[in-house]
Amino acid sequence: MKQLSILVLEDEPFQRLIAVTALRQLGLERIHEAADGAEALARLEACGGVDVVLCDLRMAGMDGLAFLRHASQAGVIRSVILSSEVAPELRQATITMTRCLGLNFLGDLGKPFDLERAATLIGRHPHASDCRRPGQDAEAPGLEDIFQALERGEFEAFYQPKVCLDSGATLGAEVLARWRHPQRGLLPPSQFLPLMEANDLMDRLFWQLFEQGLALQQALSLGNRQVNLAFNLQPRQLSNHALVKRIEKSLEATGLPGSGLTFELTETGLLEAPAASLENLVRLRLMGCELAMDDFGAGYSSLDRLCELPFSQLKLDAAFVRKLDNQPRSGAVIGSAVALANAMGMTLVVEGVETIEQRERLRSFGCRVAQGFLFHRPMDRDSFSALLSKQSRPALH
Repeated sequence: MKQLSILVLEDEPFQRLIAVTALRQLGLERIHEAADGAEALARLEACGGVDVVLCDLRMAGMDGLAFLRHASQAGVIRSVILSSEVAPELRQATITMTRCLGLNFLGDLGKPFDLERAATLIGRHPHASDCRRPGQDAEAPGLEDIFQALERGEFEAFYQPKVCLDSGATLGAEVLARWRHPQRGLLPPSQFLPLMEANDLMDRLFWQLFEQGLALQQALSLGNRQVNLAFNLQPRQLSNHALVKRIEKSLEATGLPGSGLTFELTETGLLEAPAASLENLVRLRLMGCELAMDDFGAGYSSLDRLCELPFSQLKLDAAFVRKLDNQPRSGAVIGSAVALANAMGMTLVVEGVETIEQRERLRSFGCRVAQGFLFHRPMDRDSFSALLSKQSRPALH
């Protein structure tokens, strides 16, 4: 946290002083302050940007809303903490606007300033390894860079554990892509996935991650350990008849069971799935693989598709967890998803759990499996293997 830079945007001098003083108590050293949006933009331009802005909304001159719009366009902030006394519906609309601007929303601090709450919210800011700082290395890798990276095998499988909410035990992991660039360091998906999707390269990426995942499963099997790994599939991949045959051959070559694999598909990509895709879904289930409908509830959910297709798992979109504090109806949606999954004999996995309070509320709704930064961030193979090894050791008495 000490390395983070933060801007306090607050028009009331005493409130601003309290915030700056408290942030210094947290060990933060790179603190900037401003009384209105125009002053804040000038300071950000001078310093090259900050990681987090603690933002009031109501102020004379350029208000907080206009500041967020301009700052996002200039690329000088990454994450936002709201600190303003406004009605709940206006606060929620501002949160939605913040995310639409492409900024990380860390939470609502409110007033008066709460040091413990501020520390928790700042701790949600993505690690430097997950995304770049504003003003640093602004030029994104190009298509030729990606082709070369695929040839050199620079894309690496990272594993985000799925855990049991009751015991904290690791039940499996979702396989995510990271690019270990020789000059730029570890790059997040936002730096390469859009370009790969636009140029039909997702299949090549998938097979590289898939082979790495199977290699990990093979290594674990030597120690009589098993872990279910979930891979994301694109609709275009699913319509390829060769997909299932290649997966089947890979399992035969490694001697691994299909039950160790889960394939996650977004609901929006399945609304108009062709017959070839439906055939592949059935074949994957016949091989023993699990199928998960990803980001359930994020789009226009097709309950017909849920009834028609052989899904065994639902992954509830993280947006419902984030809104638990501000939108009471989100709790009703989560409870309904639990009931739906139970009635259909499916496993419900809740994404985006970041706080202990969220975990306890989810447990009260009957949720049993979750992912999120509260438990583990995505980790490389060695770190994930170490986690599994630690959990498999017998307790000492």
